[in-house]
Amino acid sequence: MSSIPSPVQAVWFIGPIPVRAYALCILAGIVVAMWWTGRRLAARGQDRDAILDISMWAVPFGIIGGRLYHVISSPQAYFGPGGDPWAALRIWEGGLGIWGAVALGAAGAWIGCRLTGVPLLTLADAVAPALPVAQAIGRLGNWFNNELYGAPTDLPWGLTIHFWNMRAGRAVTGADGEPIVLGIFHPAFLYEALWCLVLSAVIVLVQRRFRTAPGQLFALYLMGYTLGRVWIEMLRIDAASIVLGLRLNVWTSIVVFAFGAGWWWYLGRRHRRITGQSGPAEEDTPAGQASGASGTSPAGSAAVAAQPAADEPGDAAGPGPARPGSPAS
Repeated sequence: MSSIPSPVQAVWFIGPIPVRAYALCILAGIVVAMWWTGRRLAARGQDRDAILDISMWAVPFGIIGGRLYHVISSPQAYFGPGGDPWAALRIWEGGLGIWGAVALGAAGAWIGCRLTGVPLLTLADAVAPALPVAQAIGRLGNWFNNELYGAPTDLPWGLTIHFWNMRAGRAVTGADGEPIVLGIFHPAFLYEALWCLVLSAVIVLVQRRFRTAPGQLFALYLMGYTLGRVWIEMLRIDAASIVLGLRLNVWTSIVVFAFGAGWWWYLGRRHRRITGQSGPAEEDTPAGQASGASGTSPAGSAAVAAQPAADEPGDAAGPGPARPGSPAS
């Protein structure tokens, strides 16, 4: 039967120092997201290097929040029968919950925005398509760890999963020295990675084709990701907390989708009220024109923040300081 192979090793040693594939994938996702977000901030008239200062707060907060959510939502391995509470601290063995990462990461980003002067909603829209790309890259760590798979399948894209020693970071071997295969399962991690890449493209397309209020692109990310997460979560067969017959992450996704939809509606309504528009958002004008003078009125500020950023070199990127060598992205 054809299937997607899984690695049999996920940690290597450089002398006494372990190099873990899961950590490398997470770090690679963070670097890509920071790079793209910085370019998108520059396209919105902000300092592209501000993302470095913001990330100093957002990334640690996000990692801590992601781990806390994972431990709380899947406590069996840590506090159930035969569980190991100390394993909750071994983050390198895998296990980060996206909603904890987003929640605490947003708190860290808010602190960073306060310190750098970047409007929070501007940052939210800048990071909206970059965040799902980071998630897609990070999901490769689940592949290395032989985790996050669904029900057994005989489909040609089924995923080979080995009996796995998480602490050692490698497959368990039999008497013949060969890795022991657990079976072939739905590659849930791959489904989610592909969904995230499509979502990122959709967000960029919406930004180019429609005029959105500040913050609405991030609300679109919340709605889009949760739509995929619900059906992907239903495929998974790993241990999880069950609430009213559904996995906790399913309920969390439903709640976050509702929040994203409500936020989208609220931001659009707020934007129309501030700018004096009675219908869908129209082409925004530079702040100086909106205020009739200095461009410091609330309506002018909202117009600058809401203007869609360019995504191709040569497109207009809206008002803001010159950005030598920084084509919009």
